[in-house]
Amino acid sequence: MRDFLARLASRASVLKGVLPLSRAAAARDALAGVQLASMDIPQVLGYARIAGMPAVTGLYTVFLPLIAFAFFGASRQLVVAADSATATIFASRLSTMAPVSSAEYASLAAMVALLTAALLLVARIFKLGFLADFLSRTVLVGFLAGVGIQVGIAMLGDMLGLPGHAARSTDQLVLVAHDWAQVNVPTLTMSALVVVAVLFFKRFWPRLPMPLIVVVAGIAASDIYGFAGQGIAVLGPVAGGLPPLRVPSVTWQQMLDLVPVAASCFVMIVAQSAAASRVFAERHHETADTNADLLGIAAANAAAAFSGAFVVNGSPTQTAMADRAGTRSQFAQLVFAAVVVVVLLFFSRFLQYLPRCLLASIVFTIAIGLIDLKTLFAIRRESPGEFALAVFTAAAVVLIGVEHGILVAVALSLLRHVRHSYRPHTMILAPGDDGMWVPVPAVPGTQTAPGLIVYRFGADLFYANDHFFVDDTRRLIAHAPSAVRWFVIDASAITDLDYSASRSVGELCGLLKRNGIKVIFARVNRYLRSDMDRHGITPIIDSSCIFGTLHEALRAAGVEQPMAS
Repeated sequence: MRDFLARLASRASVLKGVLPLSRAAAARDALAGVQLASMDIPQVLGYARIAGMPAVTGLYTVFLPLIAFAFFGASRQLVVAADSATATIFASRLSTMAPVSSAEYASLAAMVALLTAALLLVARIFKLGFLADFLSRTVLVGFLAGVGIQVGIAMLGDMLGLPGHAARSTDQLVLVAHDWAQVNVPTLTMSALVVVAVLFFKRFWPRLPMPLIVVVAGIAASDIYGFAGQGIAVLGPVAGGLPPLRVPSVTWQQMLDLVPVAASCFVMIVAQSAAASRVFAERHHETADTNADLLGIAAANAAAAFSGAFVVNGSPTQTAMADRAGTRSQFAQLVFAAVVVVVLLFFSRFLQYLPRCLLASIVFTIAIGLIDLKTLFAIRRESPGEFALAVFTAAAVVLIGVEHGILVAVALSLLRHVRHSYRPHTMILAPGDDGMWVPVPAVPGTQTAPGLIVYRFGADLFYANDHFFVDDTRRLIAHAPSAVRWFVIDASAITDLDYSASRSVGELCGLLKRNGIKVIFARVNRYLRSDMDRHGITPIIDSSCIFGTLHEALRAAGVEQPMAS
């Protein structure tokens, strides 16, 4: 039977994250799934709070969406559920379109999930998993730090027992400062104790499901001592039972307004999910299939949309929790979903006694976890420029909002890449202290040998940077200590040459040739050679001046000089 299921799954390209599965592995993953549920259920309740949705919808995100990803996804480790980053992205926009936790708000959230599913499906069809590579890890760290700060600020009202709430982080801080005299002392005390306890046990005993203990103890104490009658806000009645299946109902104009929100969620999902699946696949010596995971996450978001939930994401945080719990396949997530069904059917009525400050405090600890200070300090130490980008991204998220912050993050990632290509490092081979040739920065006045310059341009040549190549060449020749007769171009970093750059390079080579300077290209790969042939550069310099290695090029220039390794 097991072999039959494996063959069927292989042919249908489903259950890749579950099969193959032995009895021993199933027992191990079942136990891990129960442990994951004990740790994750309080968190998804918190994510629902971040999303502005009823608490029970957090449980909905770890029911049908988990099953959908286990069926269609490929990653054996990735946990697809509610996530603070995506929840913050759509909540920041939806809160301006409808009252938080209202039926209209829930419909809008479901439509965002459906639109996100559509974008993910399109990405899967056109195999756009590579898009994850364009959001750099540096900027992603800054973005998540900004999300953590924003979420932490948003939770302050409930943690302090203040009635007001503002959509923007700056407005929320002003509100807290203005209403500070109204702080509810018992609420503040409970919040502080919860934050300290959760962070302490997370540091020294991470396997203990402290958030679950806090939730259970808080519900019991609230029921026994009547917290609601003592000025401590509680969740109130929570709908039980399985989620109702329905199509999101919104107007055409609302749907159009939600497209940018879904696009922002899509970008974050692709980036985070790909990063998480790759990291944990490598940890367990498995291969990651980003495009197959896109299909799984698309199915999960469609399931969320039709079951009254909200956008789900491949969460790095929850995947790390699952890994610590010992999960090795999506079977653990199926067991997790089964535990959620039990909670929905038999225990959801107890959630009404849960103090809001406890839930906000748990969310606050989640927000703190998003601020990866260790990585930020490492970036600052190794690359101050990238650290500045990370900080700028975090500030953008806090000051202008998550929806625009993700766009800033993508733009900065692309800008950083373009900047390196636009102004690459250039080098010259020059005599070192021991007489060996070594690469040094391409500074005018430097020469490889009398009459010879060996020059390296550190990026592809295209319309935006070709003038650097031309200007560098002219300055190096003009300021050379002796008249240059041979100009050797080390093209090892050049794999592409567009039309604009080819015109500039061709004109430069023609000018140097007329001035009696022999231009030689070394380390030319076949792709560059094809471009040189197609754009007419080869006839200008002569095919006998194009070589696959630097040694061949130097021999053609009549030079035999060993180089430092």
